Amino acid sequence: MSDPVVSPNRSAELSAHPPDGRTQGVPIKAPSAVLDGAAVRSASKPHRTAGRHGPHDGQPGLLHSFQSLIYIIVVAVFIITFCVQPFRIPSGSMEPTLLIGDFLLVNKQDLSSGGSGGLLPTPAIRRGEIIVFHYPVDPSIHLVKRIVGIPGDHLKLRDGHVYINGTPLREPYAVYRKSGPDNFRDNFPRLQSADPAIDSRWWIRMRTLIDEGELIIPQDSYFVLGDNRNDSEDSRYWGFVPRAAIVGQPFLIYFSLHQPGTDDSTVLTSEAADREGTGVVGAFTDFARWDRVLQVVH
Repeated sequence: MSDPVVSPNRSAELSAHPPDGRTQGVPIKAPSAVLDGAAVRSASKPHRTAGRHGPHDGQPGLLHSFQSLIYIIVVAVFIITFCVQPFRIPSGSMEPTLLIGDFLLVNKQDLSSGGSGGLLPTPAIRRGEIIVFHYPVDPSIHLVKRIVGIPGDHLKLRDGHVYINGTPLREPYAVYRKSGPDNFRDNFPRLQSADPAIDSRWWIRMRTLIDEGELIIPQDSYFVLGDNRNDSEDSRYWGFVPRAAIVGQPFLIYFSLHQPGTDDSTVLTSEAADREGTGVVGAFTDFARWDRVLQVVH
């Protein structure tokens, strides 16, 4: 039920790139100062007659290219630090929406503001949205889940299906793959028996928030579930996601790799590809899920 070392198997842990999730800025001179300096150097050079070339001709062009490269790096670092960040999906709790091997871009702007004052939209947090957040049990780990309960909701699960304030929640994204019976997982909240995977602190707190068989979601807290409903370790097992723990919203799959050993993997060795008649080109193109590249996340 748990991924080795870093996260529960039923959790969609995200691997950030770079690994520690942080980037460092590159200190440079202000653009105006750099441009002024280039103008001074250009004006100080002696005039050369046509057809004669000095040993350092071409260096201003190289300097300009280098400065342009630095500007691009600074902009990229700014965007990654404050606006978007890439993550990778290493487990299947959000299938089929997000697959193992998907690479995501995540909007890191503040979701709680409800405004749009930055480079990307910053919508308010709403039920049904996918979020990336710090795992409440271990904040050094990033997880991705879908919000099904917002502050003030009265939530329960019956036969695995979510009810909000007594009304069934329409969830076209949820899948229920065949698995053994699990009353705690499928009929939540359930106080008669506990799953061994439940965090003990959550088990104690949950009992204080239940009214007539429904869990009351407190202020600034969100209840999240994986789309792969029978194979996801989520709020049922470790509790709410605080608003302050939310990192952002994934909005784009920018690349996706087939994973050896998964059902949809079609990675072939060159020898196997030749036997299949696809050749080396086929083996090269089959390493990725090209149909998922640049797919918007819903």
